[in-house]
Amino acid sequence: MTDWWWAYLALGAFVGFFSGLLGIGGGSATVPVLAFIFAAKGFAPDHVVHLALGTGIASILFTSAASVRSHHSRNAVNWRVLRQMAPGVLAGTFGGALLAGYLDVRVLSLAFTILIFYFASQMLRAHTPVSSRAVPRPAILSGFGAVIGFISSLSATGGASIVVPFLVKRNVSIHEAIGTAAAVGWPIAVAGTAGYIIGGLHRPELPQYSVGYVYLPALAAVVVASVLLAPVGARVAHRTQGNTLRKIFAVVLFALATTMLVKFL
Repeated sequence: MTDWWWAYLALGAFVGFFSGLLGIGGGSATVPVLAFIFAAKGFAPDHVVHLALGTGIASILFTSAASVRSHHSRNAVNWRVLRQMAPGVLAGTFGGALLAGYLDVRVLSLAFTILIFYFASQMLRAHTPVSSRAVPRPAILSGFGAVIGFISSLSATGGASIVVPFLVKRNVSIHEAIGTAAAVGWPIAVAGTAGYIIGGLHRPELPQYSVGYVYLPALAAVVVASVLLAPVGARVAHRTQGNTLRKIFAVVLFALATTMLVKFL
C-alpha cells in the first residue's frame, strides 16, 4: 500500500509556510487533507477524522516552535500576554480534545467545517481591526484563552484568526499580534496532543504506528517539511502585509472544508 509520504511532505511545506506567514497552526489545512489520505489508505471510517485532528494538532508542536523562533528573533512576541493566556488555553484545549474522542465522526466533521468557515471568512476581511482599548486583566485573558483552546481542539488550529484581531484591537501591533498568536499555538498543541492521545488509547481498529489519535508516519513527514518552510513564511510576513496570500489561503480553506463535509456526511 502506498505510504503517501510525498503527499505528507507537500502538505507540510504548504502548512509550514502559512504558519510562519499568518501565525496559524496549520490544522485548518492539514485536517481535511489528512482525512482524505487516511480514508484512501483504508483506515476505519469512524476514526479517520479523529486521527486527522489528533495528527494535525500534534504537528503544531513543531510548526509553532519554528514560527515562534523566527518571530521572537524580530521581537514580535508578547510573552506577557502569552503567560496570562496559557492557563486557560491549556485547560480549554485539553478538555475539548477529550470531548472530541467521544463525538461521532459526522458531528465532528460538521463542527470542524463550521469553525473553518468562520476562520476563513475572517481571513477574507480586507480591513485591519482598529485599536480601541487596552489589553484586559490576566483573568479575562485566561478565560479568553480557554475559549480559544476549546475551539482550537475541535479544529486543530492555533486560533490565530481570533487571537490576532483580538490583540490588534487592544493596541498590539499587527506583527506582534501574529507572533504572539503563533506562540499561543504551542500550549494549544501540547494540551491538544495529550488529549487526543489519551482519548484514543485502547480504541479499536486504530492503524499501526498510531499513538492514540496521532498517526506517527504522517506526523513525521508533515513536521519535517513544515519546520523547514515556517521560517520562510515568517520572513515574508515581516516584508509584506500578505493580504493577497491571506485571501488565497482562505479560499483554499473553504474548498477543503466543504469537500470534507460532503465526504464524511
